[in-house]
Amino acid sequence: MKALQKLAGQTAIYGLPSIIGRLFNYVLVPLHTSTFLPEKFGVITEMYSYVAFLVVLLTYGMETAYFRFQTKTDHIEKSNLVYSTVIISLITSTGIFIAATSFFSQEVANFINYPDNSEFVLWFSFIVGFDAISSIALAKLRIENSPIKFATINIATIAIFVGLNFFWLYYCLPEYELGNRNFLITTFYSPDMGIGYVFLSNLIASAFKLLLLSPSFFKIQLKLNFTLLKDMFKYSAPILIASLAIIINENLDKILLKWMLLDELGTDGATEQVGIYGACYKLSIIISLFIQAFRYAAEPFFFSQEKEKDSKEVYALILKYFVIVLSIIFLGVMLFIDVIKYFIPREEYWVGLNVVPILLMANIFLGIFYNLSVWYKLNGKTKYGAYIASTGALITIVLNLVLIPEFGFIGSAWATLVCYFSMAVISYLYGQKYFKVNYSIKSIFFYLGLSFVFYWASTLLNLQEESILKFGINSLILIVFLSVIFVLEKPKKALIS
Repeated sequence: MKALQKLAGQTAIYGLPSIIGRLFNYVLVPLHTSTFLPEKFGVITEMYSYVAFLVVLLTYGMETAYFRFQTKTDHIEKSNLVYSTVIISLITSTGIFIAATSFFSQEVANFINYPDNSEFVLWFSFIVGFDAISSIALAKLRIENSPIKFATINIATIAIFVGLNFFWLYYCLPEYELGNRNFLITTFYSPDMGIGYVFLSNLIASAFKLLLLSPSFFKIQLKLNFTLLKDMFKYSAPILIASLAIIINENLDKILLKWMLLDELGTDGATEQVGIYGACYKLSIIISLFIQAFRYAAEPFFFSQEKEKDSKEVYALILKYFVIVLSIIFLGVMLFIDVIKYFIPREEYWVGLNVVPILLMANIFLGIFYNLSVWYKLNGKTKYGAYIASTGALITIVLNLVLIPEFGFIGSAWATLVCYFSMAVISYLYGQKYFKVNYSIKSIFFYLGLSFVFYWASTLLNLQEESILKFGINSLILIVFLSVIFVLEKPKKALIS
């Protein structure tokens, strides 16, 4: 179907900045893990886990609400009113947040056990504030079908963030330690800043992104419609709850790891465990890349496809091929983990590699859940999304509390898998009741199961790590898997032409 081709194109265009961004962040993993020991990388992981919660709170589901209300009107004046109402609301709430956080920055720093780094709290208050406001301006570009501008702004922002990281940590730090001094080093570098340069780079990049997007704030007459805002709040409130629950599922484990191991291991020991887990979590980024790119394109696509008579057939095909791609990625990563692990240069982190297959599979089920969520978003039953994600959050909390004391970060990984699998199953069951789509469940589990069986079979061979023989056999296994997919799916080529 042409609709699938359109979605593939939009996934590539709108997902490109996200893919590049995450790839650049992937490049930052070896930089950060080679520069910092696990306990320092643990601080970075923990701080960004807090940020994930704050960004969701400060956007409070308005991005999805903006998509919904904007697509319901064709009138330019009403369209501008939707945008201006959202922007004014976000700027107001963000301003209050930044002011409050700035005033209590030391108290917050004391609470999270970083009393000597209250500046981190201040910087992050601006980072999340800038990103919250920018999210709606970027959503407007997606609504207006401006992929080039969307991609350019995001890629430029990412380039600044990554460039500054490399400037301070790859250039200035080694030169300073060698005793070399020049204008750039003496003017812009201080050895006492340490991991602070990661956060400062983020602040500068976020401010730059907001600056690039700011013209869209002045092209319309800023008006606030309280009736419209109330309706948008009503629509977005369940999405906020669902988003918070999802963030709990994605990030609470890293926070709980520190707090639950604090008494036993102390601050450095606890953050070391967070750092190891966080670094190995990054090895599942390839699946996260594809899911993130897909989500950027899929949400507006699902809404626009809603009125087409074959929409449900399209949704079913999308999920099937989505899972096929993720199964290939899972098998590819696990077959060549001996090579991929070198993206984390320090061997101190490698003790956590056994969480990678668990987290890869967990992220696959998260991607499936995002696909299945189309039923409650299109029907306006967003409260069910909140119920499902909240159930997942409850599972995450309970299993982490039970498993972390016994198994450490391994327990967190299993909690993540159980959570996302449960969410996908629940969403499917409810979706079949309210918005029945004939998904190819047998095919989905066949490809997932086959990818895992091939990986398991490769481990039974017990070949020497990093050997040519192991590389050759694993390459053959991957080729066989791809061949199975090609043989089974080739007859259906006509369906997507």
